[in-house]
Amino acid sequence: MNYTKQDLKDLVYQVNGAAIEVHKSLGPGLLESVYHKCLKHELELRKINFQSELLIPIQYKGIEVNAELRCDFLIEEKLVVELKSVTEMKPIFEAQILSYMNLLKIPIGLLINFNVTNIYKEGQKTYINNLYNQIWD
Repeated sequence: MNYTKQDLKDLVYQVNGAAIEVHKSLGPGLLESVYHKCLKHELELRKINFQSELLIPIQYKGIEVNAELRCDFLIEEKLVVELKSVTEMKPIFEAQILSYMNLLKIPIGLLINFNVTNIYKEGQKTYINNLYNQIWD
């Protein structure tokens, strides 16, 4: 583990800033794929290291299952980011990001919904992987 609580908080702050910039430029109401492409470009402009559409490996009883699960972004191998553009956030979205964090063994996740008026107040939520609680103590 090469990071501290402050490192993770700073990374979340940087990615939130990039998402806010995209939202400020485009506003709500577009497809998730549009926000994904624009956020990808914004992360590149900010020189934030990431992988996009990362295939998530699943191990089950000694075999690797090809389930075609993909997380939107893995940022600096520390932060899972899932994007949405929906009118209502559903509990399954939280389950999805927590599962991705566990499968990838990542300490923190960020769920961003672009279909809101104010992305900072109502469009993002941070999740902590229970496996990494010692970082937050």
